[in-house]
Amino acid sequence: MAPYFGMKGAWLTFWVTVACATDMTLFGYDQGVFGGVIVTPDFLDLLHLNGKATQISTVTAIYDIGCFFGAVSVIVIGDPLGRKKCILLGSTIMSIGAILQIASYGTAQMIVGRIIAGIGNGINTSTAPVWQGETSKASWRGKLIIIEMICNIAGFSLSNWVTYGFSFVSHSAAWRVPLALQFLFIFILFATVPWLPESPRWLMAKGRVEEADKILADLENTDVSDPLIITQSKDIQWAVQYERDNAVRWVDLLRGRTGNNGGTHTLRRLFLGMGTQAMQQLSGINVTSYYLPTVLIESVGLSNNLARLLAACNSVSYLLFSLIGIPNVERWGRRKMMMYAAAGQFFCYTIITICIRYNEDTGLGVQTRQAWAKGSIGFFFLYYVFFGIGWQGVPWLYPTEINSLAMRTKGAALGTATNWIFNFMVVEITPPGIRTLHWRFYIIWCVFNFAFIPTASRSLEDISRFFAGHAPLLVFRDKEAISSKRPEHLVEREKEEYRRNSSVSPAEVATANARFRRMTLASEKLERQSDEMTESV
Repeated sequence: MAPYFGMKGAWLTFWVTVACATDMTLFGYDQGVFGGVIVTPDFLDLLHLNGKATQISTVTAIYDIGCFFGAVSVIVIGDPLGRKKCILLGSTIMSIGAILQIASYGTAQMIVGRIIAGIGNGINTSTAPVWQGETSKASWRGKLIIIEMICNIAGFSLSNWVTYGFSFVSHSAAWRVPLALQFLFIFILFATVPWLPESPRWLMAKGRVEEADKILADLENTDVSDPLIITQSKDIQWAVQYERDNAVRWVDLLRGRTGNNGGTHTLRRLFLGMGTQAMQQLSGINVTSYYLPTVLIESVGLSNNLARLLAACNSVSYLLFSLIGIPNVERWGRRKMMMYAAAGQFFCYTIITICIRYNEDTGLGVQTRQAWAKGSIGFFFLYYVFFGIGWQGVPWLYPTEINSLAMRTKGAALGTATNWIFNFMVVEITPPGIRTLHWRFYIIWCVFNFAFIPTASRSLEDISRFFAGHAPLLVFRDKEAISSKRPEHLVEREKEEYRRNSSVSPAEVATANARFRRMTLASEKLERQSDEMTESV
């Protein structure tokens, strides 16, 4: 049978996107479903959590600790296993965690299930964007990863409607069935990932050049002798070799040392990717993603049923407005999208804070307070509009693009781990924060969004070349770095490579690939010997 069931080109990219998007839909579903579960009376009674805000926040947030450790584990297992095996491993671990949660009859079992499911999700969310980015054309990559994040919102929206619908069901089915629906996405992952292509960039880094070239050709629906494929292959081989020659060991990174091999700005690129993930969480999104029904009940004063319904309606609005990011992520550029969205989020949280402050003012009449409360609802909705456009997808795309090939798996893992540890902090403090600080709690998110106010259409190898040179510390001074269009000299360079490779014979390509493979094996042998010498010392 032909590989990938005979599919090539756009169809093959489509199915990789289906797998990655399913992974992110599962992520979004898991984020949203527990917000509806923790306001279900049967769940609170069975696990003895009524009136225990701190325990509720811990049971909810402990999932993010699992995600953090899952993401960190990818630093170790990501490169040896590859992208596909990591996703399959993560999905298997998530299955175990989901079963424990569905069958839970006590808080301890629920916590264990949440941690295990989180570990699996951490592995998956660290890997899927990298896999997508490394199997996509440069012109498609931004759009496809934004589509993944929109699927994340679709999963979040679905979970809100599912928990709202099951709120009319009695007994434990009201929360067990919504948790069980995770398996719909897990089954899709097991049905698609095994037969899809591995990342050609990962294969190239392992010295499997012919296999990588065949995948590059299949993704472009052409032959390995096509000058376009030869150009892409040489570009990736250059990046692999350059990053290997300038690699920095983890022990040196932890000591803050890059020595003479710091030509790739490794630490700076790691911190840039991690920083965008931290900012996403400090924007306050998971105050509402995990707890919007709770926020609407406790801060706004709505009934349980109306709070669930509005949370579900808001998730649809969130989904629809996030679609704006697909056509505009390449046009506007990553930086502008995040900056303008942060300004909008600051405005929304400022109005929310004012509205809730007057809603809680007992010196005002009941009708006046209700009017202030209703006013805040509109700005919760508007906040999601800004976040969906600018901050939902870009922080996940950025670590994939900004890190070098040698550090891409580790960089994405560290970025995702940063997201999850800040996620845990936000989710852990929200219920007790609302009950103790009341309206003042929302000032925190005003401040962070205000602080966040102050590169597109590139191939991943273009970014490696930018950091291989003397990249400026303050990128806004470099017009090329902040341009939303690919610089002309990079376009011309690629055209020149294409013309040069048009005259290259298949025999010459095979010879060059064999030479690169020998260099790769020799470099890996030297690295192993160096590590053994370091350990012996």
